[in-house]
Amino acid sequence: MAGNNISENILNIYDRIRRAARKAGRDPGEITVVAVTKMVEAKKVKEAVSAGLRVFGENYVQEAQEKIGKIKDKKVKWHFIGHLQKNKAKVAAGLFDMIESVDSVELAKELDKRAAGPLDIMIEVNIAREKTKGGVSPDEAVKLARAVSGMANLKLKGLMSIPPFFEDPEMSRPYFAMLRRLAERINKEKYPGVFLKDLSMGMSSDFEVAIEEGATMVRIGTAIFGSREAVTAKKKASKAAKSA
Repeated sequence: MAGNNISENILNIYDRIRRAARKAGRDPGEITVVAVTKMVEAKKVKEAVSAGLRVFGENYVQEAQEKIGKIKDKKVKWHFIGHLQKNKAKVAAGLFDMIESVDSVELAKELDKRAAGPLDIMIEVNIAREKTKGGVSPDEAVKLARAVSGMANLKLKGLMSIPPFFEDPEMSRPYFAMLRRLAERINKEKYPGVFLKDLSMGMSSDFEVAIEEGATMVRIGTAIFGSREAVTAKKKASKAAKSA
């Protein structure tokens, strides 16, 4: 469970990343922390920036728009990691440094049309084919990579996935390995302009295992900022106190 001190939590995360990377014979410097800031107030994001974090992931365009307006820090990169609707593509293309959750040719085309210049993207893969999650199947990911290779403004950097949740992080390992192998399969196709270098996989509960299986980006929210449930409860209590 994450403590209340964001700086300490971040130091702890980096320590765990170093250990996991060493175990796998990898350089910890290859791994980027994407701090997930859904429902996290701008003040806490600024704390995380002061503690050294530079990449933040948002799930909702409107919430991100407000937060990015408050942060105003050119050192900070913003990733979109939620489900993106086509009608939000124009705003998202201008707001984010990377869209991690591209899950259809239609969305890719819309982003390509709306982007003012090169836009980094990742394909979201539903690696376990869960009905409750977004993302394309592994076979569709290959076709989508081929389609994106012909688009002028999109730069396909890698794959993103959220495996099923397990109490035991080891249970996630086969899914992380599948995503890595899928990236290797796409790279073998040698589509023009496509080389998948990044794997965005692993969250607060299982990121060490993801690193052992090749993650270059780990999306961490709870272990840095505490649970969303606690944030929601605090907001409700604050509203209730104000209206009392």
